[in-house]
Amino acid sequence: QVQLVESGGGLVQPGGSLRLSCAASGTIFSINPMGWYRQAPGKERELVATITRGLSTNYADSVKGRFTISRDNAKNTVYLRMDNLKPEDTAVYYCFGRLSYTDYWGQGTQVTVSS
Repeated sequence: QVQLVESGGGLVQPGGSLRLSCAASGTIFSINPMGWYRQAPGKERELVATITRGLSTNYADSVKGRFTISRDNAKNTVYLRMDNLKPEDTAVYYCFGRLSYTDYWGQGTQVTVSS
């Protein structure tokens, strides 16, 4: 069983930055991959970024060059650094991780980009 807890969301102006954190219960080394999805009101959940145990990363085209995903296995934490935020980045962001062919999800954290 894996528990994922997100933090770091909030309200930010366009062009601003936020860093989301996802703390996992237990060791995350075996959780592969880990990543972030987001869901805006009235839209389907979409992939934002993933990172493998070997630190290979993958990003949605809409966030490439602005978002950076990283993981710290010693702290059992995955991060999403978001720069140059745009209003269209407004959504609930969910952390996920896959362990033994089972996907685990956090409760979500709200990110609102607005002036």
